[in-house]
Amino acid sequence: MLPVYKEKKNPEPEKPKNEKPKAVNTKGNKPNFYIRGNKVHFISLGCPRNLVDSEVMLGILLKAGYEPEENIKKSDYIVINTCGFLQASRDESLSTIDMALSTRKKSAKVIVTGCMVQRHSEEVKAAFPSVDYMLGSGDVEGILKAVESESQGEEITPLKSYLEAGEVPRQLSTPKHFAYLKIAEGCRKRCAYCVIPAIKGPLKSKSKEQILKEFRTLIKGGVEEVILIAQDLGDYGKDQGFKRSEGLLDLLKELLKEEGNFWIRLLYLYPDEITDELIELMKSEPRICPYLDMPIQHINNDMLKSMHRATSKEDIIRIITKLRKEIPEIAIRTSLIVGFPGETEEQFKELVAFVKEHPLENVGVFTFSREPGSYAYDLPNQIEEEVKEKRQKELTKILIKASEKQNKRLIGKKIEVFVEGYHPETDMLMVGRHQGQCPEIDGQVIINDGRKVTKFGKRYLVEIHDAQGFDVIGAVIKAV
Repeated sequence: MLPVYKEKKNPEPEKPKNEKPKAVNTKGNKPNFYIRGNKVHFISLGCPRNLVDSEVMLGILLKAGYEPEENIKKSDYIVINTCGFLQASRDESLSTIDMALSTRKKSAKVIVTGCMVQRHSEEVKAAFPSVDYMLGSGDVEGILKAVESESQGEEITPLKSYLEAGEVPRQLSTPKHFAYLKIAEGCRKRCAYCVIPAIKGPLKSKSKEQILKEFRTLIKGGVEEVILIAQDLGDYGKDQGFKRSEGLLDLLKELLKEEGNFWIRLLYLYPDEITDELIELMKSEPRICPYLDMPIQHINNDMLKSMHRATSKEDIIRIITKLRKEIPEIAIRTSLIVGFPGETEEQFKELVAFVKEHPLENVGVFTFSREPGSYAYDLPNQIEEEVKEKRQKELTKILIKASEKQNKRLIGKKIEVFVEGYHPETDMLMVGRHQGQCPEIDGQVIINDGRKVTKFGKRYLVEIHDAQGFDVIGAVIKAV
């Protein structure tokens, strides 16, 4: 189920939900037709852009009179929004479909949507012929038809991605204080390892007027942190005539005209799109979080060239150095790939040396996934899986230490933190996030003294007194 946040004036312990239904083989099931209720259960997999699509589908169904249901076993309709980016993502999607089919009550319908359906619908049908309906990743607004259909069916049009336009209902599933705002879909880059352009299609930017309308709706609804998302924010507006980051800059200036003490977070901004003008705007505007998710993937120039990346080692180091100088409090997140075809031990060691010399706050390390349809699929000198995994483990250990080193810079400082709930392992601790931490993917602020917390989802001043790995530890001083 999409996570539902229940605001609490007097926080009470929440038990972690660790139980997961055991998946069984349901490939032989036949379609079922029963009189059903109106309870709908959503499972959203993959990136935040998928989550926004799921929230739109949920909004459409709620407007039509359906009700959300957290318990999958009590649901009349189970909607799974799949991810098809990597083999691991597709495996997770198939496993989730299997779980839903084996867990549902006999009368429940299972509807599968999203990227895996768009690109691998035949694989889904072959594995699970009992799925009741399938929707492509661009066919989000067909969800009501899918739910109300009395027979098996599908709607998979050539539209590979979805952007809201006009008054389309959306039901937020995130905690009340933050939300994602998708400003573009698709991708105009052609990285060698990636199939996103094939999955999501070419770049499509949402109109500035539509973004402003959605932004105002979120702020009026009590959202205090708006996370802008796209495959690459820097490409926003290039299909509308803007050049390098001009569209993003223009949009940010318009958003910042709105009144309110909100945060704007930039998620996914490639290094070649980070301009001096953007850095200056971030530096001068406290409502833009000093945070960048800047995928660099590697540091060796031969690897970057083979990956079809637009930046060099020198470019990346220059950008990081300038960001640190101009915005000292900035937190940088990145993603790295190990085991790309042809990566030598020396090139991997160069990557290791880079993260030691230029420690970053948050890093995700991925092994190269050989994706059919990608340029890199047919490259020679493919790396063995054992070597990839060994490099991933080695680099991850180093990155945890590097992140802790960066986080220790916060010790002794008093910073604003969204306190979001109890620690999943004990109600003696609370957890939250500061401006340098994005929901779900980064570390957290662990609060060991939350006596002054009266409500979750609000900002408090927290004094940091320790750092462990990707997390920092502190005590609440007062409400902001």
